[in-house]
Amino acid sequence: MKQALRMNNKPLQQPDHPDINKNIHPPVLAFLCISIAYLLGWSIRIPLAVPALIRNIGLAMTFIGFLLGMGAFIEFRKAHTTVDPHGSVKQLVTSGIYRLTRNPIYLGFLLLVMGLPLNLGILWGIVIAPFYIATMNRLVIEREEAYLERRFGDQYVGYRSRVRRWI
Repeated sequence: MKQALRMNNKPLQQPDHPDINKNIHPPVLAFLCISIAYLLGWSIRIPLAVPALIRNIGLAMTFIGFLLGMGAFIEFRKAHTTVDPHGSVKQLVTSGIYRLTRNPIYLGFLLLVMGLPLNLGILWGIVIAPFYIATMNRLVIEREEAYLERRFGDQYVGYRSRVRRWI
């Protein structure tokens, strides 16, 4: 862990928020991926028929993604802490949906990235999904995890060892 730098014999405090670029917003990233999937579906057609069953699975994925986000939001509200990935966290949330995944909101967004296009018969959401995961891991989740470990120490390390990042 980095030592605090000193200026005029006073320690400089590390910021009490994740080191996430202020221009990176997970819902915007998910929307961008969905938009790219739609644009690709419109401009580069995959010559496979998407049966109604698969379209309905896409709709179910969308619904489950929405429920994951709502479940996470409820847990954050109960804990009186922020949903904002750029904000300061007051409490580590490990209850409710957070017993199953450390990132239910981002998992919900992933299901939307795949499910919304799939519901319209566009397969590109499935192709884009790994890029969404890699981008979220690199630009958001790794930084959030470093912050949570710094903020909550062994409590977060224990939680991280029990609960998977995505699912």
